[in-house]
Formats: sequence, C-alpha cells, structure tokens
Amino acid sequence: MEAYCLKCRASREVKNPEEVVLKNGRPATRGSCTVCDASVFRIGKSS
Repeated sequence: MEAYCLKCRASREVKNPEEVVLKNGRPATRGSCTVCDASVFRIGKSS
C-alpha cells in the first residue's frame, strides 16, 4: 500500500502501517516512509 511522503514528495510504500480513526470517524492509515523514514498519512482503509 502506498501513501504520499511530504519529505520525498513522492508516493512511497508504507512501512509499519497502522490503522487509525480520525475525529470525524473516517478510517485512515499512518506509517513511515521506506526511503526517508518520515511519517506518512493516508485517508482511507489499508487494502
């Protein structure tokens, strides 16, 4: 699964994806970038 990394400015594979729920109840996925190790965030369920 991929998410957009703001540090690399590219779509990267998510390392250690973790499912979270936003304040409005929508599912999201949080993890870290495999290239630069910055945190990445993606709204929507991990597939």
